Parts: sequence; structure tokens; C-alpha cells
Amino acid sequence: MTEHTPPTPTDPNAAALAGANADLAATSSQSWTDRYSHSVMDTFGTPQRVLVRGEGVYVWDADGKRYLDLLAGIAVNALGHAHPTLTAAISAQLGTLGHVSNFFGSPTQIALAETLLNLAGAPEGSRVFFANSGTEANEALFKMARRTGRRRILALEGAFHGRTMGALALTHKAAYREPFEPLPAGVEWLPFGDLEALEQAFATNGEDVAALFIEPLQGEAGVRPLPAGYLTRARELTREHGALLALDEVQTGVGRTGAWFAHQVPTIGEGVVPDVMSLAKGLGGGIPIGAVVAFGTHAATLLGRGQHGTTFGGNPVAAAAALTTLNVIDRDGVLDNVNAVGEQLRTDIAELHHPLIAGVRGRGLLIAIQLSGEHSSKIAARALDAGFIVNAVNPQAIRLAPPLIITSAQLEPFVEFLSTLPRTADEL
Repeated sequence: MTEHTPPTPTDPNAAALAGANADLAATSSQSWTDRYSHSVMDTFGTPQRVLVRGEGVYVWDADGKRYLDLLAGIAVNALGHAHPTLTAAISAQLGTLGHVSNFFGSPTQIALAETLLNLAGAPEGSRVFFANSGTEANEALFKMARRTGRRRILALEGAFHGRTMGALALTHKAAYREPFEPLPAGVEWLPFGDLEALEQAFATNGEDVAALFIEPLQGEAGVRPLPAGYLTRARELTREHGALLALDEVQTGVGRTGAWFAHQVPTIGEGVVPDVMSLAKGLGGGIPIGAVVAFGTHAATLLGRGQHGTTFGGNPVAAAAALTTLNVIDRDGVLDNVNAVGEQLRTDIAELHHPLIAGVRGRGLLIAIQLSGEHSSKIAARALDAGFIVNAVNPQAIRLAPPLIITSAQLEPFVEFLSTLPRTADEL
């Protein structure tokens, strides 16, 4: 057996690594952007900035400019950046046991599953499946729906459930789907919030409906809430016809709306309990992890041994990150902060009475600023230049999803920024 020889400085691979790492801290944003364009696939376009450091609710770019992060990696960084408890837990777990295959369990994986079931109030016989992202969690839900043996899957217009083939088949926006067709068949979209259309979908061959997929608040569509009574009737119809009620809480879960899960907010969920629920984004506090919570024995046994899997799902490090995130949210009263700060922010924005702002909606710290016209890209660009990261979620709305630990005092400069926007669209 030949002894392995470590690479020497003359080794081309070692030289490449040395060149790539030598200037991590010394390169400008423009230089990094140029390098990005020659090395990273152009699926996201040119990066708005190259970020190098974060602390709490702030991030810094490669030129040293500070930004208030009002997007949190699209509702991911629940505890902000470099949270000391989270970073310590991840480091400790990585130093103990980094990864094992799913032929084995780990204490963090098991404890996380038990915690999620407890927080969800799931009945006896419920189970959790761990994945790596929201789209993978929804892919698992799609496969669970298929396992019912029924052909029809219902989703809502405006829905976004992910980019993999099954999750993409559930996603309504044609521009996302059409380049990859044919997609898995059987998905039907119902007009958003239309109770009559919902009733009709089940009145016609309702016994062949496998599942109804719903986001409690449609995030990518502009933080759109369902009308009162819709989820209640959806639960009644799915139960009556033996179909699964699948709630996509990838963006709305883990405290984002002021409860552990959005369907637990009375004005959103109306007391409804789903059959299956998908989670991701904020669950790991910045470490990739997704989960499916199956409520009750029927849903929990739809996928049997060998019928689904993942290499990294339930990884000890990701599970430790998620468990710590949940523990910190509980320990530090973060849900109360989300409710109080979110309500104050919505009030402060509404009281500006700015002519470019038509309204504000959302729950907790998932908020949309509705604009009076298609100005979102210009306003988001102005915000970035002023040191605020927001998202032009659609032409007429700005999405805010800051870290759950943000304070009203930290948000005051952003409200002041909004107040100084030009009074007419022509001045933007």
C-alpha cells in the first residue's frame, strides 16, 4: 500500500487553493463580483453585493459597508448572524460527531424530532422526516400524496413550493415550470382564496383528491393571507373526502408569524390541524435543514422503508443547529418579540401615510409593504444604497423578513428611510 503524500506547494491543486484563499479578506466587492461571473452559474443574476461578515441583525460587504438585514437570507437567519449560542452548539457538535448515514441515529436528530412533534401538538403515532431544504420537504409531501393511490393534487394560484420536479409541479408561476415540462402530472390550481372554487374541486370527483397544498401566507406571491374561513373549510373538505391537508410552512414556520407555526395563529389557522406540514428556512438558523411533520399514524406511514431517503437529512450538525434555534427562541421569549416588534413596524409604516405606500400586511415579522404602483425594484435599490436589505417580492410589493431578534429601535432608521422616499413615482 502506497503511503499518501500531502500536496506540496508545487502541486497545481495546492496552488489553486492557495490562490483562492489568499485574498479572502482583501478583495473588493467589484473584484469578487467579477470573479463570481466567471465561476458561478448565472442562475441568480449578478449579486447585489458580496457580503463577508454578519453580527446580530447587521451584515457587512467586502468594501466594509454595513447593512441592516431585513430579509435574513429570505426568512432563514431566525437568530440573526453569528449568534453565540448557535455558533457554539454547531462547533461543539461538529467537534463531536459531524455526519453519519441514516443507517444510524444520533441524539440530536432524535431530540429534534421529539421537539418538533411536541411544538406542533402532534398526536400519538406522528413522525418526522428530515430533509435539507424546503423544496425537498415539499418533494417528500408530493410523494406522500402519491402513496395515497389517488390521482388529483390541488394547489392554489400564486403558490410557490420549490424548484425540484415534484415541488415545481405544485408551483403556479408558469415561468418557473414551463422550461422543465413535462412535470409530474395531476396538479390542479384553484383560484387563490376562492371558496366556491374549492367547494367545486371536491364536488367533482372529490374521492380522487390525494392532497390539497396550502401556504398559510403566500410568501413569494407577496405575503398574501387567505380569507377568513378558507382554511377551516379546506380542513372540513379534505377530512370529508379522505384527502391530505398539506400545509407548506417553509417560510411561515419556526416563529416567523409570532407562533411556532403559522397555522397555530388563531386568525390564520382558525384552529386547523394539518395532516402533513413542511418546514425549512428558519429551522436551522442558517444551517440547511428541512423537515416533514406527519400528524397521526396514517400520514406517518405513507412512506415506508426504502420508499424515500436522503444522505444529509437529519445530519447531526444540522439537527444540533435546529434544536438550538428552537431552544433559544423559547429561552429568550423570541415569539413575544416577533409579535410586538412586527405589530409596531406595521403601525409605524402605515402611519407614514406616504403616497407611494398603499398599505402594509402580514403577521409577526413576515411583512409586505404594498406600493401604489410598480415601484418595488427602484425602492429596493434605494434601500440597499441607504444600508437596508429588503426584497422586491413582486413589482408592487416589498417583502420584509428580518431576524426574529430584531428590535423596534433597530428598525427606526428604516422607517425614517421610508419617510424620506420621493413623494411621486417620477422622482424615484
